[in-house]
Amino acid sequence: MSLRRRLTLSLFTILVLFAINVGTHFWGSYARSESMVAYRQAVSAGQLTDAMAKQLEDQRQKILVLSTLRENTEDVLAVEDQQTALQGIAETRGTVDALGGMVSDVTALQFAQLGTSSERLLASWEAFYRNYNDKSWVSDVDDPIPYVEASQRLKELEQRQAFIAVQRANVIDRTIALTDRITVLGFIASIFLTATLGFFLVRYTNDNLKRLKRGTQRLGGGELDYRIEDIDDDGELGDLASAFNTMSDKLRRAIDEEKDAKRSADEANAAKSRFLANVSHELRTPLNAIIGYSEMLHDELGDDTEVNRPQFQTDLDKIILSGRQLLALIDDILDLSKIETGKMILSREPFAPGDVLTMAIDALAPILRHRGNQLRCDDFTALPVLNNDAVKFRQIIVNLLSNAAKFTENGTIAVSANVDPHNHSLEIAVSDTGIGMTEEQQAQVFEAFVQAEASTSQDYGGSGLGLAICHDFCELMGGTITVESAPGEGSTFRLRLPVDPESVPEAA
Repeated sequence: MSLRRRLTLSLFTILVLFAINVGTHFWGSYARSESMVAYRQAVSAGQLTDAMAKQLEDQRQKILVLSTLRENTEDVLAVEDQQTALQGIAETRGTVDALGGMVSDVTALQFAQLGTSSERLLASWEAFYRNYNDKSWVSDVDDPIPYVEASQRLKELEQRQAFIAVQRANVIDRTIALTDRITVLGFIASIFLTATLGFFLVRYTNDNLKRLKRGTQRLGGGELDYRIEDIDDDGELGDLASAFNTMSDKLRRAIDEEKDAKRSADEANAAKSRFLANVSHELRTPLNAIIGYSEMLHDELGDDTEVNRPQFQTDLDKIILSGRQLLALIDDILDLSKIETGKMILSREPFAPGDVLTMAIDALAPILRHRGNQLRCDDFTALPVLNNDAVKFRQIIVNLLSNAAKFTENGTIAVSANVDPHNHSLEIAVSDTGIGMTEEQQAQVFEAFVQAEASTSQDYGGSGLGLAICHDFCELMGGTITVESAPGEGSTFRLRLPVDPESVPEAA
């Protein structure tokens, strides 16, 4: 990042921090105002509750006095007094309505209960005043239950409102404390960040200038292998460092080429080391079988019991099979070593490729049909005679067939052969319906010490040498080998060998 961008980013960060601080202050002011409004409403509701309690108490006292006079005297209630009493009840209803205007979700239940009980009480009082002069009307205002119930509901509402007022006050206190704390922390953080960014920017600029000075001195002193690469800047400072580095590129090219050659050698050695790690399992498996069955046979011969000859023969067959597997693996390693050192011998001799194909397929038929595979072959009797190395031809076919059997299950393995009259070559195709390969895997499948994937050796076995040997043998015999594959659709390996003896390399 360039110095200009670092300065811009630092300034932007400081501005953002200040904006957050200012926003927090305004948010705190808004929250404080809202909490104060809610607190005032709670206080006003408490005052209305006290006023209503006093109104109910006054009305109750008047009702009781008038009820006593009505029962013991013949006095009547004047119209003016009656209107005054009804107006007092209307004022009490107005107080209830005012409380309803301040109701919230928290006090809705208490207000609903108060409204029901107070309306029932006020209605009975209103009926008392309206029918006071009717001596035949029976009054029930002496029943204290409606008044007690309304007073109780009013008390519950008052307690709830007092609780809300306390909660609102606590919210206001917490909001004030939080906003003050955030504001203080924001200003402290702004000061700290400004100082920190300034310190790092100064140090960054100073360090880069020192690196440029040191690089200039060393390049000027003849140290052409020195490069100014420790400047983390893609602007002016980085351009200046790149200009100094460009000055030494041409003179350092020879050194770089030498380093590249050494790196390639190290990578080749690393590839061989990975190959040895992969092939060690393939070597240990038959060796373990040979040693294990040999120890079993040795122990059986040492016992006094009669030897189980069929079982003895079976164990010997397993030892022989493991030995042959081990020998085949060692032969592959030796063949690859001879190819790399240029000591592989090509023995030219006439042979019938159809006979070699038939014998190889017959020998591998049990393995090819293993795991539920089907085998399909063309008629090879009409194939022309080749003047080439029959042993290497058979080894190529065996490796291709073994490879197809290893990666195919409940599928089909097909072998076809035909002569291409245009290129005067014999084309043999070994196809399977196995797991197939991606384009990246196909690009490296013929490389020595490399398998399609790192897990191939663990999942399917093998050393990864078979196809590399096939490729090298084909080139040695004057032919080519290619692969066509797709993941999950199988693979087809095509072997092309020249029919014309003049196109075959001389025997070595």
